[in-house]
Order: sequence, then C-alpha cells, then structure tokens
Amino acid sequence: MGAAYARGTDDLAKEGVVANSATDDLCINTIRALAIDATQRAGSGHPGAPMGAAAMAYTLWTRFLRHDPADPEWWGRDRFILSPGHASLLLYALLHLTGYGLTLDEIARYRQLGSRTPGHPERGLLPGAEVTTGPLGAGFAMGIGMGIAEHFLAGHFNRPGHEVVDHRIYGFVSDGDLMEGVSSEAASLAGSLGLGKLVYLYDDNDISIEGSTDLAFSEQVDQRFRAYGWHVDRVDEGNDVEAIAEALQGACDELARPSLIVVKTQIAFGSPHLQGTAAAHGSPLGDEEARLTKEALGWPVDREFYVPDEAQAVFRRAVDEGARRHREWDDRVAAYAEAEPQLARQWRDTMEGRDPPGWREALPRFATGGKAIATREASGQVLNALIEHLPTLVGGSADLAPSTRTELAGYGDLGLDEWCGHNIHFGVREHAMGNIVSGMALHGGVLPYAATFLTFSDYMRPAIRLAALQQAHAVFILTHDSVALGGDGPTHQPVEHLASLRAMPGLTVYRPADANETAMCWRLAVERPGPAALVLSRQGLPVLDDVDRIREGAPYGGYVLAEPPEGAEADVLLVATGSEVVLALEARDVLHRRGIAARVVSLPSWEVFEEQPREYRDSVLPPDVRARVSVEAGATFGWERYVGDAGMSVGIDRFGASGPGAEVMRHFGFTAAHVADVAEQVGRRRQPVAGGPWRWVASRFASS
Repeated sequence: MGAAYARGTDDLAKEGVVANSATDDLCINTIRALAIDATQRAGSGHPGAPMGAAAMAYTLWTRFLRHDPADPEWWGRDRFILSPGHASLLLYALLHLTGYGLTLDEIARYRQLGSRTPGHPERGLLPGAEVTTGPLGAGFAMGIGMGIAEHFLAGHFNRPGHEVVDHRIYGFVSDGDLMEGVSSEAASLAGSLGLGKLVYLYDDNDISIEGSTDLAFSEQVDQRFRAYGWHVDRVDEGNDVEAIAEALQGACDELARPSLIVVKTQIAFGSPHLQGTAAAHGSPLGDEEARLTKEALGWPVDREFYVPDEAQAVFRRAVDEGARRHREWDDRVAAYAEAEPQLARQWRDTMEGRDPPGWREALPRFATGGKAIATREASGQVLNALIEHLPTLVGGSADLAPSTRTELAGYGDLGLDEWCGHNIHFGVREHAMGNIVSGMALHGGVLPYAATFLTFSDYMRPAIRLAALQQAHAVFILTHDSVALGGDGPTHQPVEHLASLRAMPGLTVYRPADANETAMCWRLAVERPGPAALVLSRQGLPVLDDVDRIREGAPYGGYVLAEPPEGAEADVLLVATGSEVVLALEARDVLHRRGIAARVVSLPSWEVFEEQPREYRDSVLPPDVRARVSVEAGATFGWERYVGDAGMSVGIDRFGASGPGAEVMRHFGFTAAHVADVAEQVGRRRQPVAGGPWRWVASRFASS
C-alpha cells in the first residue's frame, strides 16, 4: 500500500494541500475511508463532513483530548461534543479507532435498525457519545452547559494545589450550527460568563444542503464571535495538522475566554468530482466516485472498512495514554482526600449522585386557613428550602426570576468571578437555556433548573424534547400557567401547551393544585430520573384541607382528594389539575345540594399516575363510574383518556383574552356552577356518545 498511498499524497499536494507526515495522512485517510464505506454500505448518510473534518478530528483526539477509552465515564475526562450530528461517522470512526469497543461490524451497520451507529449520535447507545445531537445548534449550547457545570463544580470543590475538577469541553461546530439562532444565544452567554475551558473547532466548509453558504450566510463569523467576547483563531488549511495543533494549544492557553477556531476545510476532501460541493453533504459518493476518491487518497479500492495496522497503532495509543492520565488523576484525588477529607467526600457523593440526607424532611409543609399562595410562590419557597440540603441545585430563568420565583436567596450569582454562585442569569434566551441545563445535567454533578412562562416554553420546546430523548435530569419551571394570568392577554396565556408537553415521551409534567402538592411534585422531580416540567400558577390558590391526604396522594400522580359528602357512592367523577382542583371541590358542594354525589380526583401528573398498578388507578377512577368531567384551563386534547366516551371536558380550545384574571376565567366558563351543570348533564345521560367523548369547551360556552 505504501507506494500507492505516496502517489495519492503527491497528487493531492499538487492541489495545494499541506504535506503532513505520512503517518498523519494515513490516520486521517483512515477516517475518510470509513466514512466512505459506511455511507456506501447504508445507501444513505453524510460522508462529506467527516471527510473534510478528518484532520481536525485526528489532531484533537490524538494530541489534546484527555480521555480513557477503558472508562468512558471517568470524571476527569475532557468532553467532546459533535454538534453537527449528521457527521456522526466522524465520532464513530474515532471511537472505534481509539479503543472504545465499537466494532467495525457496527460501523458497517451504520443507520440500520438496532445498530449502535444511528444516523445521529445518541447518548446511552454507545460509550463516548456525550450528548445526543442532530438538531443543529443544540450540541453547541449543550457544550456550553457542560462548561458551566465544570466551572461551577471547580468553584465549589477545588482548593489551591488540589484541582480535582479541571477538564475542557471540546466541540466541533458547523455552518448550520452557527446559522441556528440557539447558537447565537448560547455563544453570547458563554462570552459574557468567560467560559475559558470551552474550545470549539468550526468546520468552515462553505457548504450547506442547498449549495454555497453565500446564498444565506455571508457574515464574518470570526468578527461576530470576537464581539461576543470569544478568543478567535483561524487555520486557513484544514488539512494542516501542525497549524491545527498550534491553534488548539493557543485556545487551551486562553483561560479567560471561550475559544472558537475557524478551520477552513473542503467538504468531501479527496473526491475528484464532489469535493467542495453540496452533493456530498447528505448522500453517499456513489460506487464510481468512491473508487476514484480512494484512488486519489492512495487507498486500496478493493477493501472495505480497512484500518491499516500503522494507523490503528497510532490511534490505540489513547488506551495507554488514557490509563496513564487516569492514574495521575487518581493520585491527585487521593492527595485531595487526605488534605480535604470532608470536601472530598462531598465531591464524591455529588458526582456519584448519592441522595443527601434530610432533604425530603426539609420540604415545607403549608398550613391551611391562611392566605392564598400561588404555586409559583410555593415553588420558590420549596427551592429555597431544598438548596440548604441539595448543594448541587443550580439554575435560573430567562430574565424572569422575580416573576417565576426562582432566585435562591443568599446563594450568589454564577459569573465571571463567582463560580460558586447558584443563580444563573440566562438572559432572554429560552432556547439556549433549555439546552444549557441539559448539558449541565449530562455533565454530571449538578441538578439544574430553568424557568420561564409556560407560553414561552414554545421557545425551548426543541431543547425540552432533546432533554427527554436523553433523559437529562433537569427541571423546567413553567409559570403563569393559564388564562387566569389575566391582562397580558392571549400572547401570554397558554392554551395548548399542557397537551403539547404531555404528548412528549420521556417528560414528566406536573401541575400541582396547591402549595402542598407543589412540594410533593418537587420531591418527585428531584427523585425521578429524566426531565420534569413544573407548571405553576400566577394567581393565589387556597391551601387545601386534608394536608396529609394531599402529601400522601400526590406522589402517586393522581389520588382521591374528596369523596361525596355523607359517605355516598359517587354518581360522577370530577377530575382536575392545578388551579381548577379547588373549582372541582366547589362544584362538588353545588352538586351535593342538587342531590348528586361527586368524587373529586386531583391528577397533578398523568405520567406518574399511568405508572401506577391498574388496581390503584381503578380505585381512583372506578371503571363502573362512567359519568366523568375533566376540569382544566387548557386544551381538552388528551382528556378523553380519563373521561371516556360518556364524559365531558371543561376546557379551552381557543385562544384567551385580555382582562382581569378572575373575569377571564368566568368568561371561559370556569365557575363552580358551570362545572356542576356539565356534571349534572353527564350524570343524567350516562350513555356513550357516538363519535367519542363530549366536550363542553369554554369556547362554545363563551359564544352561547
């Protein structure tokens, strides 16, 4: 192979390519050839980016990235984020070559059902995939979250001479990543915070799916990032290993600012006819072009998934080097434990996710009979009680802390000179905020939260979806949860949002009825893996009676809050969430005066309730009681699950209206009398309605 390889290198050198060492080029072309073969075998995929960025990847992974293939979860490792997830073969090749246990057979099964090499990297599917990427810009922002987590933990646990938290966040980003607005939001925040251990390499290949990036992306990226406060360097030849290494070293030496290295590359490098064209972005090269490309690279054209022994030996140095660095780190940890035994124990407990003692007992218990308390207010009190026992709690809002009640009083602001602070000021950047807290959670060692108004969850829905897909343990606090917020009107009044969030697999949604339910929902959000959405009221709500029943029942996701008076058998079930639970209780009393027995069920979390045994669910919602009414100030979509074909839903299937909150609620039919009227109608009918459940929705009520 040597002579053929040399001829290929000479041919490319004539095109102006910088000549690396033969070994460097052999390793780089190994990555390229694997990308060619995998996409050819799959008949689909993205070969162009891995081929163009192979030299960047080789340089970073063999000279700079601190990792241990034998222990992919090693706490002291650097993190690598492949933000353009479509370039997944770049990561898969690196994981195979450096010894992570990903076989060539798996690379050959790229994009096949059940393989460990899907079209875009998925966290948890294979070691070394730190995050799930694919939606462009998301990985960029999650990497910034990881950088924040590293700085936060270093600020809390490092001591002079004992830096146990000391790693970098490296990432590859693409033109598409930098076009997406989420990357601009995240980059601006990273520059403001001065995240000095963040190093991104920008694969500047001038190509997007539709053609040249000049069609829609003519800005000067380097100038934009300098304006954000980043350290920016440039490599004009994307195959020049030494130039890339020099730029990486300069970025590593810069500890006061995040770094962006603009690397000029050519998509599908080596392809005689497709190099530098959009045709190589999202399609295999084709049999003939694949053969010609291998010839141009000096690669055996008759071998698939071929890894030369010399290249394998270079990449596999990562195994011994990783083990050596891991041992050195273990020695530092041992010295740290000897010098700071209490702090070292706390740090280990933090990273292992051990349950701190006493936090459940610290959850506030709210007494009845006092003033009404909005569930956002109750949540703020719970947060400030939890922080005393959960030192890993850290988060903030999209410039809405006074409204969402999410400030941790006395715990400082996280920022340039105060990495121990627990309050993060995300600015008006919901999309980035959602991805950042996911990155923090996936980094490990922290329990992050992010807050905004429920209606603005639309801005970060893509981030919440990725959190659910990765099961990132983050809490999304969403306040101002219905039309009851009043005068801001329909732009700020959520209607469809609860249904939308409940439709998302892997996300647990909570809408508590009062302060004590709020405390119990926070307990579940802390205890349970995966992301949680806490949906909270702006308006004050009474602290409901029978506090013990509430605190015992709420953790089941749904429970019987009130039986019919005088021990009667229920004629009708009133099922409600959030602020409408008290309305259901009032309607129960109205129905009692009319001679109708109603049971009230509070259902703060559909997801948790559905996990309970069938026997429990049937005890709460007896199948033989078919007269059911749901009451929720939101879209009725989905409630047919609980009201069945003989029930009705009181809800809102239109946009809201501006006015005082109480008046708006009455306008849309949220009164005890109206709920009782609907329940009485259902109780009298008690027969299935053709075509499914009846919906007595507020939009019809208001127009009648």
